[in-house]
This record gives sequence, C-alpha cells and structure tokens, in this order.
Amino acid sequence: MRSSIHPLLSRLENAIKLVVGAAFFCTLIAANGAAEPIVVVALGDSLTAGLGVGPEEAFPAQLEQALQQAGLDARVINAGASGDTSAGGLARLDWSLGDNPELVIVQLGANDGLRGLDPAATQSNLDAILGRLAERGIKTLLTGMLAPPNLGRDYGDRFNAIYPELATNHGLVLFPFFLQDVAAVQALNQSDGIHPNAAGVSIVVANILPFVLQVLDAELN
Repeated sequence: MRSSIHPLLSRLENAIKLVVGAAFFCTLIAANGAAEPIVVVALGDSLTAGLGVGPEEAFPAQLEQALQQAGLDARVINAGASGDTSAGGLARLDWSLGDNPELVIVQLGANDGLRGLDPAATQSNLDAILGRLAERGIKTLLTGMLAPPNLGRDYGDRFNAIYPELATNHGLVLFPFFLQDVAAVQALNQSDGIHPNAAGVSIVVANILPFVLQVLDAELN
C-alpha cells in the first residue's frame, strides 16, 4: 500500500510544479507585453510641428519611425507650435509634459532669431525650460539654431553662442544645428526657403538620430 501511494504523490507534486512554473512564465510574458513605450516629446516651433508637410512627414513622425527601425519601442509626441518663440515654449512647457516623457527634444529659438529678439532673452527662456526639465528628472536633447545672416555679425555671434553655452551649463548633449545639411538647399526646402520638405525632414532625422540614441543610452541595431 505504501509503495502505491508514493508514486501518486510524486506525480501530483510534479504537476503542481508545472502549473506554478507555467503561471510564472505567463506572468513574465504579460509583463513584457505590457511594457510602456519610450515617450519622447519634441518641443519646438514650425520646424517641429511640420508646417507645409503632412503629419506623417513631420519631424516627430519620421523620428518615431526611425527609432522603431532602430529597435526601440518609442512614441514621439508632436509638441511643435508654428510661430512659437522661446517664450512661447516656456509658457506651454508644463502641459506639454502631460505624458511623462523620458526625453524632451528642445527645438526653439528660430523665430526669436527671425524677429531679431534680444539673444539674452532667448537664452533666459531656454535656460528656464532646461532647468524645469532637470528638476523633473527628464532627459533632454538641446538642438541649436543659427541667426539669420542679415542681422549682422554682432547679433549673430551673440545668438549663435546661446546653445553651446546652455549645453555646457546644463551638462547636456547638443545637436549643434537643427537644419544641418538642409538649410539653403533648395531641393530640400519648401518654396519659402525656410521650412524643410519631407525629404529635408528625413535628413534632419538621420542627422539627429545618433544624438537621440546617445541621450537615451541606446544603440543602433
């Protein structure tokens, strides 16, 4: 009698182990499947918003696609507002962070330069934005801009120095010029000569992608 009960108990014990193990494995799968994507907010002006191109051709949409192709489950939120200055970006910063992003790309200042606004004011606004992001522990990528050449050398020197100084002061990665390889290239811009077309945006994305991955501490596949 003792010898017949022992195998039954042994099989029952093994069955329980299998059920518990399967349940644990299923829990791991569910947890992995429920992982939230990396949220990136692109805070900027019309260059971010995608003035003159379709929503799927705008900078945030193309960057999201590039990040996903690089193997990251990422969602890029378009927080661009056409005509926005650095002051406007500062004013709407808090509600732009409603989705609790892991990374914010700050692309502001182009309209400040086009309007000839005081570079000191632009720097102050951007400094406040970067400070608030730091306080909230949000990773930040700062993108630079260059002053229009028609405003003179003195203005240009003061304006162009804003971004390197801010990056140094806040210990940030700087993408030196948002329109690198695109500015003044007729085939890559719309008829206004200022805003990139879809092909121009794709070059911006290709240039900035390594910087985004650096800040996210990720690597290209």
